[in-house]
This record gives sequence, C-alpha cells and structure tokens, in this order.
Amino acid sequence: MFSLNGTTFTNNSLSGVSRCLTQSSRRVSAPMVVVAAVSSNGKPGDGSVSVLVENALTESATPVEMEVKSTVTGGVQDVYGEDSATEDQSITPWTLSVASGFSLLRNPHYNKGLAFSERERDSHYLRGLLPPVVISHDLQVKKMMNSIRKYDVPLQRYMAMMDLQEMNERLFYKLLIDNVEELLPIVYTPTVGEACQKYGSIFRRPQGLFISLKEKGKIHEVLKNWPEKKIQVIVVTDGERILGLGDLGCQGMGIPVGKLSLYTALGGIRPSACLPVTIDVGSNNENLLNDEFYIGLRQRRATGQEYAELLDEFMYAVKQNYGEKVLIQFEDFANHNAFDLLAKYGTSHLVFNDDIQGTASVVLAGLMAALNLVGGTLSEHTFLFLGAGEAGTGIAELIALEMSKQTGIPLEETRKKIWMVDSRGLIVNSRMEMLQHFKRPWAHDHEPVQELVNAVKVSIKPTVLIGSSGAGRTFTKEVVQAMATFNEKPIIFALSNPTSQSECTAEEAYSWSEGRAIFASGSPFAPVEYNGKVYASGQANNAYIFPGFGLGLIISGAIRVHDDMLLVASEALAEQVSQENFEKGLIYPPFSNIRKISAHIAAKVAAKAYELGLATRLPQPKDLVAYAESCMYSPAYRSYR
Repeated sequence: MFSLNGTTFTNNSLSGVSRCLTQSSRRVSAPMVVVAAVSSNGKPGDGSVSVLVENALTESATPVEMEVKSTVTGGVQDVYGEDSATEDQSITPWTLSVASGFSLLRNPHYNKGLAFSERERDSHYLRGLLPPVVISHDLQVKKMMNSIRKYDVPLQRYMAMMDLQEMNERLFYKLLIDNVEELLPIVYTPTVGEACQKYGSIFRRPQGLFISLKEKGKIHEVLKNWPEKKIQVIVVTDGERILGLGDLGCQGMGIPVGKLSLYTALGGIRPSACLPVTIDVGSNNENLLNDEFYIGLRQRRATGQEYAELLDEFMYAVKQNYGEKVLIQFEDFANHNAFDLLAKYGTSHLVFNDDIQGTASVVLAGLMAALNLVGGTLSEHTFLFLGAGEAGTGIAELIALEMSKQTGIPLEETRKKIWMVDSRGLIVNSRMEMLQHFKRPWAHDHEPVQELVNAVKVSIKPTVLIGSSGAGRTFTKEVVQAMATFNEKPIIFALSNPTSQSECTAEEAYSWSEGRAIFASGSPFAPVEYNGKVYASGQANNAYIFPGFGLGLIISGAIRVHDDMLLVASEALAEQVSQENFEKGLIYPPFSNIRKISAHIAAKVAAKAYELGLATRLPQPKDLVAYAESCMYSPAYRSYR
C-alpha cells in the first residue's frame, strides 16, 4: 500500500478556488440568442434558420447583469478551471456554438425530449420536430423504466441505458439516481463485464478517449480533441485485467465509462468534468486479436520501456492540460503495473487505484460494521485471504493500518494477524525469494500449506475469510463448513467479480454455515431463504467509496491522496449502517441512500485533507457535509428561455 506518511504539499502556483468557494464576486452577462443566418426569404423561423448561441438557454428571460457570490475565501487562482468544473452552472455553457432545433434534440447535454415546454418549442425552433404532448421529467423516468424492464437480457438493458446516455444525459442520470439499486448492476458489475467482452460488437459511438501507441508523442494534442476542457476526474485503464475476466484490451473502455457514470450519479461530479480513457498498448488475448469486430490494436502487448514511456507521456500531458488537481483513477491494470504506477505517480499527481485502495476501503468498512454483530476489535481477529493480488494485498494493508491506528502496535506486527493464500499455497517466509514485492510483507513463519481448506481447518483457523482470487467457487462446502465449526458467526467475503467468478454464492455461504455466516460479495446476490428465514447479503461494492472519496478530494482541492483518507472513508461508510440494517444481518447500508452516504464520506475525506495540509481551498467550510451536498450535480432539467 502506498503511503505519503502525512507529507504536507503546498504550492502557491496550484490552481484554486471555485465560484462557490470564494467570497469575491464576478459579473457575467446573461446569455443572448443571436440569429446568425436567415432563409432566403428573410422569415425568421424558416427551416434554414440557424441560431448562434452565446451561453444560451438560461432561465432569465432578458439580458441582465448577474452577480455571483460565494461562501468561502482563500486558495489560489483557478488557472486551469478545475474548480469551476464542479459548479452546477447557472448558465448553459454553449459559448459561440451554432444550434438549431434539430441539433438541440441531438445534443445529449441539453436535449429534454418531450419535456420541452410550449415556450421552449417556440423559442428554439422545435415545432414539428416533436409530437405535441408535453410530459414531465418524472413521467419520462417512469416510461424509460417500463421500457428497460421489458428486456430479459441484462446486456440489452445495458445497451438501452447507454443509448439513453447518448440521447438525453439528464434523463439518464435521473433514471439511474432514482432507481440505483435496480440499475447499478446494469451500468456496472456484473453486466459491464459482459459488455466489455462484447464491446467490439456493440460499439456504436465513442464515449471516451482511446489513446494507443499510434498517438505516442502526440498525447497532449489528443487530449485537446476532447470537447470538454474543465476536467476533474479521469478514469483510465489499459484493459489488461478487466474484473475477473482477464485481458480485454481496448474493449476495457466499458469500465471507465461505467465508473464515471457512477461518479456523477452517486458522487455528484458533473458529467462534463469526467473523462474516460483507454490506453491501448495491444492485447495478449488471441481470441480478441482474431476477432473481426475487435476495435483495438491487433498486436501483442507492449511492455517495458515502450509501455512506461507511453504512460509517462499520458500522465504529464494530463497535468499540462488539466492542472495539478485533476484526479486520475487507475482501473483494472494488471498487478505488475498497478502497484508500480501508484508508487511512481503518487508523489507527483493526484492518483487513486480503485482496485487496490477503493476495494480496501469498502471491505474495511464492512469489517468494521461486522464487528457490531460478532464483537471484538479488528486486532482480536485473524484474517485469511484467498488471492494476493491488487485487491487482496490492498485490503490487507488497510486492515493492518487500521489495527495499528487503533492499538498503537507497529504496522509490521499487525500484519502478522493477516495470512494469504495464492496459487502456490500459503505465503510463508520460505517462499520469500520467489515472491513479488507486494506479497513479501505477508510472508510469515509457518510450514508450507498447499490447499486452502488445510489452511482454514488446521493451520490458521481464521475468524475472517476473504476471497479476492478471481477464481469462482473456490470457497467449497468443506471450507465454509470448517469456518463454521470454530466460529459462531464466521465472516466470509467472496469479493471476486463478476458473479461467475465469486468464490461462493450467498446461498452456499448461508446454507453451508447453517445460516450463521456474515456474508458479503463483490457482485449482488438475491436474498436467500434458509430454514424459514430470509437473509439479505451485503455487497462490498466499490461504488460505496470512490464517488464520495473523489468528491471529497475535489471540494477540498486536494493535491495528493493519503492512506489516512482511505481510513476515514471506511469509518464514514461504517457509520452509515443503521441498527435496522444490523437486525437484517446487513453490514452495508442500502444503496437507496447512496448520495447522502457519498456526501458524508466526502466530508470526512475533505476534513482529513485539511488536517494533513493537502487541501488548497481555504479556509475550510464549517459544515462540510452540507457543503458537499450543495456541490453535487443535479439531473433536474433547466428552464430554457
């Protein structure tokens, strides 16, 4: 786990304060609609008329001078526009663009479909381009959900959601926010895994930037091709380890697109401030390379210096284009690159690896909540992991850090409470020379053990069993029953995604443990009935953490990520589990409250950034929760004059 050890970063050259973060006021002219061209007969409203819009479509009916005031002072000048990108603009930013009625309906950022009012239809040349009925936003949501539910195949629902996002952005996000528990498995795991596998076949139009080896030496210019200039969050993958599905190459783009949809829906980051990126260095998946519909480079993966130079160029082009405070989230890189990238750029960029750090934070939150059901403290439990890759070692390190924080015991000692099994068996000191560097902290004194079941039954006898192996059905009946023999309430987390790769199902965990297991999984499972009782299992979904975590970094103007921020994010999530949830056996709160949960997490992360001296927006707002909520994007339609 990468740690900054509380280093303070201050640099007055860094960009700074948003409109809602400065008490200074600025005057902006209300937008005006200007007729740029008329038809040959000179009649306005003729089909050939186009309209030049200068920051058009505001709620104001007349050009006025508007005074914008904010609530917090301090920081430094917003050189790159990162801060203002969080703002829910009072004016629609269509500066010097040409819009006609037809093009307005084809622009997903501003299209309202049948929700355009009678006045808007007159003002923006929409008469005849829409049926006469005017319906509400809520009715549009009801209609779309009715349509989506008619699809039996999850991938069809995914494609319908992506089509909607490309047609009507605000309707897409309102639909997702209002129906998050039903649609989250569609826009993200597990369905997004299948979407990535078939991305070449279902690809219709680009939703992010594809940067390949062909663009080497030109990445700075490629970034400028993206239409939005005020970017705050970038999710980037090289497609080498997509969920538990392996190397999907360029088709891994489904992951950044899905993650950023959740950044907006769950964390309130403006869609225009989000940029999905896929780095295409080839693929070692022969099936893909031989697939006529594959959309990426048809070559074996670049490695070594060629790979490093491309990533280095990308990272510094991002900072050059978007500034110091743009958050770069690494997603689904292979182990050998994930740890190196996090360590290499952690001291020079605002970087976050969701597979290592996000997974760790959400799992730690679940464990903290589970203690309310089983009792004791973290340091009183023994942990056994199946899988020692990015997720497993990241989780283990954060657990060890939290134990050290709670007890004052050195980190090297708390690590000894945590054991790991990889493909070659229990990780022990006698294997040290052959271990990858990120596995070495977890090698302890013990004789070699080849099988997981023997490590559980005989050697370790853990109270907590965590699977992050990417290998389905590896928590066998014998393993789960063994956990239940020496634990009244065994804690079993089967975290691998998608559902097919889960170490065991919810039904298996509850039935094999006679209903005593405290179970959580990476992908969702339906409630299970056992001996007349219904068990609703928890989902250790990273979506609990990363949207709020990112929001906290943005509202504080953080310039680096620190391990202590991950710890407070875990604590904040665990605090959201109610007594009612515990009575149902749940260790995570319902997703129906996710935006409030994200605001709570954001406030704790921002507060820690201020405490560590990593925040650039000064002074600190008094009520960070309220402030976080006020900065969150709303998908409500705007009234266009």
